[in-house]
Amino acid sequence: MSLEKVKKFFESKGLENAVMEFDVSSATVELAAKALGCEEARIAKTLSFRIDEQPVLIVTAGDVKIDNSKYKKLFHTKAKMLKFEEVESVIGHGVGGVCPFAVNDGVKVYLDESLKRFDTVFPACGSSNSAIELNILDLEKYSGSDGWVDVCKTCVQP
Repeated sequence: MSLEKVKKFFESKGLENAVMEFDVSSATVELAAKALGCEEARIAKTLSFRIDEQPVLIVTAGDVKIDNSKYKKLFHTKAKMLKFEEVESVIGHGVGGVCPFAVNDGVKVYLDESLKRFDTVFPACGSSNSAIELNILDLEKYSGSDGWVDVCKTCVQP
C-alpha cells in the first residue's frame, strides 16, 4: 500500500510520527484544508505529468493552477497530465494521495515557486486521508526534488 511505503520512508528519516492520518478524506485541496484546519493555499498539491515518456510530478501551492505558456516555455511541450487510470502504476501513488515521497524509480519531481510563500506546507502521504507538515527546505530534501520551477499562474499573496 502506498501510505505504508511513505510511512516507512519517513520512518527511515526519523520522522515516524510525522505522518498524519484522518478519519475523513483529504483527497482534494479543499478536503485536505478542511481536515487540517488550514488555508487551501498551504496544501501542497502534487500534479502528475508526462514529458515525452518521462513521468514528472510538479508540487504546487493549493491555490494556483498551471500556466500553460510558462509550462511550455520551460519544458518545450504542452502540459499533458497523466490519465487517472495510469497515475498509480506510473507514479506509485493513486489519485487523491499522490505525493513526492517514495515514488517509483525514474519519476522526476519539481517544486513550484508558489510554495515559497509559506513557512510550512502539507503534502499528501500516499493515501486519500493523509498528510505531513514540512517546512520548505525539508520538502525539497525529502522529495528528492529535481529543482524549483515557475509554471503556475501568479497567485495573490496571503
